[in-house]
Amino acid sequence: MIEKMKLVWANGDLAHLDGFLKACCMQGDFDPCPATQYMSSSMGYVSLNEENPYPATQARIETLAKEIGLPLPGADHHTLMLDTDTPVYLDTLSSQFAKLREERTSLVEQKKACEEGIAQYSHFSALKVNVDELSGCSHVAVRFGFLPTLGYTKLQRKYADDPYILFMPCAQEKNGYWGVYVTPRSKAQETDGIFSMLYFERMRMPGAAGTPDEIVANFQENLKLVEESIADVDARGKALWQENVDKVDTLYDTSRYLSSMFSLRRFAAVKKNYFYYVGWVPESGVESVTARAQTVPSIRITVDSDEADTNTELDSADLHTPPTKLKNHWWAQPFEYFVKMYGLPAYGETDITVFVALSYTILFGIMFGDVGQGLVLAVVSFLLWKFKHSELFHLMIPCGIASMAAGFVFGSFFGYEHALDPIYHALGWAGKPVSVMDSINSILLFAISVGIVLLLCAMALNIFSCLKRKQWGSALFDTNGATGILTYLSGVSLAFNFMGGHSPVPDSVAGCGLALGLVLLLMQGILAPMVNGEKWKPAEGWGGYFMEAFFETFESILSYLSNTVSFLRVGAFILVHAGMMSVVFTLAGSPANLVVVILGNAVVLCLEALLSGIQGIRLEFYEMFSRCYTGGGRAFSAMDTESALGQKGENA
Repeated sequence: MIEKMKLVWANGDLAHLDGFLKACCMQGDFDPCPATQYMSSSMGYVSLNEENPYPATQARIETLAKEIGLPLPGADHHTLMLDTDTPVYLDTLSSQFAKLREERTSLVEQKKACEEGIAQYSHFSALKVNVDELSGCSHVAVRFGFLPTLGYTKLQRKYADDPYILFMPCAQEKNGYWGVYVTPRSKAQETDGIFSMLYFERMRMPGAAGTPDEIVANFQENLKLVEESIADVDARGKALWQENVDKVDTLYDTSRYLSSMFSLRRFAAVKKNYFYYVGWVPESGVESVTARAQTVPSIRITVDSDEADTNTELDSADLHTPPTKLKNHWWAQPFEYFVKMYGLPAYGETDITVFVALSYTILFGIMFGDVGQGLVLAVVSFLLWKFKHSELFHLMIPCGIASMAAGFVFGSFFGYEHALDPIYHALGWAGKPVSVMDSINSILLFAISVGIVLLLCAMALNIFSCLKRKQWGSALFDTNGATGILTYLSGVSLAFNFMGGHSPVPDSVAGCGLALGLVLLLMQGILAPMVNGEKWKPAEGWGGYFMEAFFETFESILSYLSNTVSFLRVGAFILVHAGMMSVVFTLAGSPANLVVVILGNAVVLCLEALLSGIQGIRLEFYEMFSRCYTGGGRAFSAMDTESALGQKGENA
């Protein structure tokens, strides 16, 4: 059902606007509207145009948390605090963390230098000469680096006898040699050119004293000290954060809360030091809102006696149309997901959530009829809903239970067609109620019958909705009104008798009903306005009217036929399930291979759950929703503490 709404007016001193917003508009039961659009513009009331001061604090805290790489764990939402010392406090805290970041950056650079030194000098551990002495030679140039295998081979072949070139390999790898070459400084330029042609990759070694092994040992010792220093800085940073995190998080929550509350000020209409505020409140919450408003000085509350009591001459579009808030029993609430997917019902329209809950559950259960697989689907859906909070899997829980009920009728337990026979015998039955593969025609006729019943229910809902909105003409003569039901039932009766059935309605009576229904559908464009007391005249003349009405009536007849035939897919899925499980047991062999049976059931469960779910939605949207539901309502949108604070940690 749709909760009834009341339009609530509040007015008082502008100084108490924030107090009113906190008391009445942050509790999840007040949907504000721009007050100036409900008031005469000639009276001088204007909307507030202010810059929100709180997002800056929120952004600073998010940036700080991101820079230090630590999350905001969440504070007590009831402890909200923000004062003039907040900027100074955040400046001081940011400065402390900035110093720690600078210290850590310097240490990270030292760590990188040590790691690079270790990596470089490790290649030359075979060199048992002090690197500083070798590099300090006055008459000899020394070059460290990597010489590819091809270059080394060429060096040995062409320059082995050159007295000015000496290459000393220190370590061999798959692609070449790490080593050192020395040459007289007077020949350095020429020798460098030769090694360049040999693709020698020179390595600039960091300054160090001792042999390569001693240098590596020194670097490793320094690396250990630097890593300990980095860990110490990190520990001091975490300790500083733990000392301040509760206050920071409280400031963060407060800034977001106040930012959300401040954003509600724009809905107020203000003149000098006085304000008006307007919003929709569920009828059940009016008393609570009024009581909370009385705790704020100078605030007066007025509740419209009728939510439709507005000056429609001043309205633009749906300005004064109340928002829609669905209120259903716990077992039907999950199916609001489908209703919202199609479009919320307009205020005053019939909420079809209960109808969807019943019809979708029944259709899914019939198409997915298996006791074992239905149990698995219900349990898995429950767990996913409980831990992942998925709305889709919430509604699949009753669908799984319905599948178990249908599976009991079909005698299917994980595809085993006789596993439930002991239960049937204990109940005094000869066997399972329905043998799918032996009742193909009956199952298809049953599916059509289910479709007929559901289509009639949809049309009955449409009549109820039309009567609720006082659309008498549509309730009587519309394709989905009383005339539509007469035409559809007459056609169903004639088709039933034609196929060899025995309808309780004689063909003569059904034929007359069909003829009357077609005539009324053809004339609905004339009769409906007459019943509503409206003057009507065809815009394009009577000839054009009857031509258009004929094709519309013909289209309606086709829609009756196509919508009914669409329900054959329900019976088809019953047969598909039995056929697929038959294939699984054929592949499993005799005796059945348990692994094949389990894998086959898993594949069939996933595939049929998906297909049955999609086909169920299709039948709901195209066959039933189109006959009884319009949608297009505006969702009730009220601020509360939870929505004001939102999900924490996404930006931190």
